[in-house]
Amino acid sequence: MKIMGTRRDVLGTIGAGLVTSAIGLPACAQGKRKLGYAIVGLGSYATNQIMPRIKDCEFAELKALVSGTPAKLEKFGAQYGIPKTHWYDYKNYDRIKDNPDIDLVYVVLPNSMHAEYAIRASQAGKHVLCEKPMATSVAECEAMIAAAKKANRKLMIGYRCHFEQYNLHAVELVKSGFVGRPTLITSEHGFYAQPNQWRLDRPYSGGGSMMDIGIYSLNAARYLAGEEPVAVSAMEYTDRSDPRFKTVEDRIDWQMRFPSGVIANCVSSYSSNHNAFRVTGTKGWVGMEPATNYTGHQMWTRQGGTTEQVTLPTPAKNQFVAQLDHLAEVVQAGIPLRASGEEGLRDMRLIEAIYRSAREGRTIKLA
Repeated sequence: MKIMGTRRDVLGTIGAGLVTSAIGLPACAQGKRKLGYAIVGLGSYATNQIMPRIKDCEFAELKALVSGTPAKLEKFGAQYGIPKTHWYDYKNYDRIKDNPDIDLVYVVLPNSMHAEYAIRASQAGKHVLCEKPMATSVAECEAMIAAAKKANRKLMIGYRCHFEQYNLHAVELVKSGFVGRPTLITSEHGFYAQPNQWRLDRPYSGGGSMMDIGIYSLNAARYLAGEEPVAVSAMEYTDRSDPRFKTVEDRIDWQMRFPSGVIANCVSSYSSNHNAFRVTGTKGWVGMEPATNYTGHQMWTRQGGTTEQVTLPTPAKNQFVAQLDHLAEVVQAGIPLRASGEEGLRDMRLIEAIYRSAREGRTIKLA
């Protein structure tokens, strides 16, 4: 495949500039102490993805652990040098209020526990980063936002792709007019969910693939479109003879229409592997596969009959570190908060509309 050097250089320059402006922000909080995180929930994502990366943060550090499993507190307390005075379980969780070393709380629990522990953290006077989906209902999201506002604390949702350089570059390319007028977005996410895990148990998850991997398809379609949808139409398919799906759905396919006329076709699945998106317009397209992985993102563009792979320089902070540092810098330096509670609420409103459309077999118009 022939690579057009000048155009590739332009694409790389746009990407580097976007990463610098969105991730490599000036160190406004230099000279101040690092803010302390308490990690609530010591499952796989917290212990394998989040906690190992806090050491690379410029503005934050790991200060406390919250878990209902004493063995986990022992193991990770020793691994990260967290004293027993900074270990908490779910019963004495509210005592974080009395610990001045804790400034920020990262809620990394099953979905149905997000609202309770985020609200309790706000009430304890701590700023909150909560995993996505924000909660299991619009009502819970609104309660979380209200609690943070009442306590005058920040509430951020863990949309790590909002801090990932290739995703940011895709958004910038669309905004810059590279694809022309956008007409179609495809956004597909799925994996084969292994049995006997909390995400397949509705009381913990609040739903099936739509409440898990599907949120990547949904959120990506929204940030690539740069606007909010006005209608949604969805279909569900679940093999109820599969023991994994006694209480949750497997696959949901849905379509969203945006005010500009852009149509987004989206997939959420627990039985097939997907991790890709593409924005097609009147002049070309930009696409990624894998699009939202932890690592290994790949991007292609097409314009004028030529397809090219785009490679961006390695950023100073990866998506995890940038996300963790962002909340700390917001608190210390007063920069605008991205991935706010309101962003999580918008997704949850759409998830409820998607479920309703699939259940009722009709298009749902959105206000």
